Amino acid sequence: MVRQFLSTIEYGEMTVNTNVDGPNVAFGETLSGTVYIDGDASDELVDFIVIELLKRSEIDEVIIAKQSIEIMSDIKSKETWMISFEMVPDERWESESETRIQTLILKTTVHLKNGIDIQDEGEITYT
Repeated sequence: MVRQFLSTIEYGEMTVNTNVDGPNVAFGETLSGTVYIDGDASDELVDFIVIELLKRSEIDEVIIAKQSIEIMSDIKSKETWMISFEMVPDERWESESETRIQTLILKTTVHLKNGIDIQDEGEITYT
């Protein structure tokens, strides 16, 4: 069974979905996906979006990759903005300790023009 990665953020009538092409990333592959922003006034609401890859353990959390995206220059189809992203794995993605459980988390944060930040996250598997 293939596990799907979908992160959904809702604010009023606007919906932000982050879809990852494959939530299981092997060494040498690229983590890629698309952020979809639906809503009539989304371009007036959204200031920018941040996609972060975090390495989380029971004692700490470290950002290992980050992209900041402004929607003004991306593709719009009807009332949906489609923003592609890619993150290339490096040595920071690998587990540092066999005794400590670490999880890779992909977090989407939508920064609105009114100063409100909304976010959602999900787990990514890296082998």
